[in-house]
Amino acid sequence: MASESAQKRRHLRFEIFRYNPEDQESTPQLQSFELDETPYMSLFLALNQIREKQDPSLQFDFACRSAICGSCAMMVNGRPSLACRTLTEDLPELIRLHPLPAFALIGDLSVDTGTWFRAMNERVGAWIHEQQAFDPNAREEPMNDDLAQAIYEGDRCIECGCCVAGCGIANIQPEFYGAAGLNRIARFMMDPRDKREAGDWFEVVSSDEGVFACVGLMACHDICPKELPLLEVHAYLRRRMLVSRIR
Repeated sequence: MASESAQKRRHLRFEIFRYNPEDQESTPQLQSFELDETPYMSLFLALNQIREKQDPSLQFDFACRSAICGSCAMMVNGRPSLACRTLTEDLPELIRLHPLPAFALIGDLSVDTGTWFRAMNERVGAWIHEQQAFDPNAREEPMNDDLAQAIYEGDRCIECGCCVAGCGIANIQPEFYGAAGLNRIARFMMDPRDKREAGDWFEVVSSDEGVFACVGLMACHDICPKELPLLEVHAYLRRRMLVSRIR
């Protein structure tokens, strides 16, 4: 059994994008690395092996290793994915890795998603807008279970940037909110604690950066690592905006 297992072990070749924008002598290129595949190897483990044993200068991001932080997102053979949840056994022996597009490059596979998401959240007002002053003695108001679950679904976004990187519009129109931004809007739009009215939302959602800029390819829905119902989110926003204009 041991010899049979050893025969099935593959020798992987990685072609990894390398470029340091802060180094004037650095030029964009693909650098090759090779290593033996081990059982249940993820891209996260493979990249750490390469950095520890072959090239300590390789830049990529990680934190949780559990598909919670979203920091290890990258292009894997042309598809946005999380390195921590992508197993090498599901990929061919040649694996090409690139940084996510649509975000500022830090170096190699590392991009600055934080600045993009902070700016997006500020633009859409991604927090509860309350008209009255906070009263610590007020009674807690119950929320319908189905509505609470729908809001929770929106809050499961880990802001990894995969949906933005996989969106054709977001890659050519930097001001587009992207699926992540539209998901944040829908989450607060359905929250009864948020006191913004339909007219307030219309100015945000129906602009050139909002839901009607989406051409409906829905790659975001297909590649979301948390499997958020982004198709339903877009449909919800379109219905709400159409109804608000009819009224």
